[in-house]
Amino acid sequence: MTEKRKPGFEALAKTSLYPQEQLMPVGRRKHSFFIGLPREISFQENRISLTPDGVALLVKNGHEIWIETKAGEGAKFSDKDYSEAGAKIVYSPQEVYKADVILKIEPPTAAEIEMMHPGQTLISAIQLGQFTTDRLQAILKKKITALAYEFIEDKVGGMPIIRAMSEIAGSCVIPIASEYLSTVHKGKGVILGGITGVPPTKVVIIGAGTVAEYAARAAIGLGARVQVFDNHLYKLRRIKHLLGQQIYTSTIDTYTLVNTLKTADVVIGALRAEKGRARHVITEEMVSQMRPDSLIIDLSVDQGGCVETSEVTTLDDPVFRKYDVIHYCVPNIASRVAHTATTALSNIFTPTILRAAEEGGVEEMIFNHKWFMKGVYAYRGGLTNEFLARKFGLKYKNIELLLAARF
Repeated sequence: MTEKRKPGFEALAKTSLYPQEQLMPVGRRKHSFFIGLPREISFQENRISLTPDGVALLVKNGHEIWIETKAGEGAKFSDKDYSEAGAKIVYSPQEVYKADVILKIEPPTAAEIEMMHPGQTLISAIQLGQFTTDRLQAILKKKITALAYEFIEDKVGGMPIIRAMSEIAGSCVIPIASEYLSTVHKGKGVILGGITGVPPTKVVIIGAGTVAEYAARAAIGLGARVQVFDNHLYKLRRIKHLLGQQIYTSTIDTYTLVNTLKTADVVIGALRAEKGRARHVITEEMVSQMRPDSLIIDLSVDQGGCVETSEVTTLDDPVFRKYDVIHYCVPNIASRVAHTATTALSNIFTPTILRAAEEGGVEEMIFNHKWFMKGVYAYRGGLTNEFLARKFGLKYKNIELLLAARF
């Protein structure tokens, strides 16, 4: 006699054990970049945007990278290092500028912009204090999508590239000050800091950001007296908290600042431009009242400077005197330690490029992430940065409105 099958098993067989129809998830297409790294030609720039290790990781993920010969030499990376990492070494700037994405340090020169082609993406510094209308117009005419790494933010509103370079600048500035206070460089002939029985040197820092934090820490470690000025009280509180010391802090009050500068040994300008405008908080008259052979290091000079007497200098010829005060005004101070700076940059650019590839390309990265979008100042022939528009008297398009139109 045949055993009767139970209804429960029959119902289960008709549902759970039969293949069920489902919609297949649609994957986002991964994008492959063609990236060019030109050799820097201006301001004794020694940095490059990617290390060989960064290149190797990108090539492994399917990206093509061309590097102009000797582009990494200043940072102590050879053509062989990059070639072994999978990059193609090219022997003229014309070749490297065939790439779809140009990754460089300094703003492009007029000659470099001429070599670029419509639809290209440029990621570089912009250096508001030195950028010209002609160069901006040339970028717009070529319909290049250009991003300034000074403007690129991260997910929490920080500026990762600026912070990394600021950490380096703040760490470098005190050894530089020590050099130019010495008799060897015809300075005051004093040691930066202090020793038993000798009053410590006085270091005044204008600005209370990352540069100030690292500079103050180094100066305090040597025994110097440090005074920090900034008009943002939350920054002053923050730097005191980070340093763990009750250092002298003050808002930028003209009377107080004038009297402080008269007795300063070293003045460090570390004030970033706000809303695209540089602020000369130290006037020429203030400088004229400083003591002979005292030292000004204006690290804000790439943004126009915070000292009225500042003029851009180079690593080859870094100082000049005005009112017998030594001025050090090198805009690319991180280039003094190009290997370290390149490693820091590569640590930021490599994962960003990988992320953009996962998103489907630079344009998708721009429109999917507002923190990355903030770096864009030119998009397909249109100026998209309000501060640049004000500075050069040009019209601009709000990129967020372009985003709305795109959808």
